[in-house]
Amino acid sequence: MATTFRPVSHEDQLSLVEHLDELRTRLLVSLFAFAICFGLAFWQNDRVLDIVNRPFHVATQGVKAKGTLAKSATFQRNLGQLAKAQGALATSVAADDGASLATKARAVAVARIADQVAKGVPSSVREPVTLGVAEPFTATFKVAAYAAILLSLPIILWQLYAFVLPAFSPRERRVALPLMSMVPVLFVSGAVFAYFVVVPSAIRVLQNFNSDNFDILVQAKDLYKFTIMACIALGALFQVPIGILLLTRMEIISVAQLRANRRYAILVIAVLAMLLPGTDPVTMLLSMLPLIVLYEGSILIASFMDRRARKRAASAGDDDDDPTVLLDDD
Repeated sequence: MATTFRPVSHEDQLSLVEHLDELRTRLLVSLFAFAICFGLAFWQNDRVLDIVNRPFHVATQGVKAKGTLAKSATFQRNLGQLAKAQGALATSVAADDGASLATKARAVAVARIADQVAKGVPSSVREPVTLGVAEPFTATFKVAAYAAILLSLPIILWQLYAFVLPAFSPRERRVALPLMSMVPVLFVSGAVFAYFVVVPSAIRVLQNFNSDNFDILVQAKDLYKFTIMACIALGALFQVPIGILLLTRMEIISVAQLRANRRYAILVIAVLAMLLPGTDPVTMLLSMLPLIVLYEGSILIASFMDRRARKRAASAGDDDDDPTVLLDDD
């Protein structure tokens, strides 16, 4: 088992059994890393849920109450503020030396009742609701699993790279390794953009749509599915530069063709942004902007790499025509 961890070069000839043995070992390492990360995420599930709930809190904070349930919660909060004010007034009366003992006793009783009322007032921060008996556990389990995948992703990708890279020649590896190393960076960038920008905006717009006609309750499993799928989708869409650079390096498409078909590319980006889970027109535009920037940046990088390749080819041609090089070779 230990021999499967040795570095494998491009020239090594491994049997099918050795390849399967190496694959099994790397899968076991990946599963072990996921299990450790899942245990950590499930142990700290309160913090993980707070992180996942943050876009929902940001989107619903300060939203005007609409609907019977929302207005009832607002009334209870106003009642709590009134109880706090009444309690402060009763406390000041109880501390007044000029008041009679009966007045002080009534003031103390009022202060206690006001304190109990204030403690029972719901928080102004909305929380997702659960409807099933086992939903609190199942929702927490799924969120912890997704968090474990995210935490163990560097190790899983490293095991994948280590298994695949020996199949590339040294020249192919110089092209593939930078592109493969960009995959987790771009995925995390897309997920972070979705978490801080796209998801709160989508929740804010969608929750306010015809809100006067509904008593809006957000179920936990639907909220977490929406948040996680949006982050995964943006992380996947942020891989556009990888595909473009790979196509240009393999000479399947040229930089000139990318520039000439820019309008069609923007149309495709708009369609992909429209297919994101629960995306409204405002959120679709927010998703399109970074994708268009990545597309244009990919064209610039591909153009720069093409110029470098042409310069190297030209310098190699000059060396072949140089008589001193021919004499040195003789």
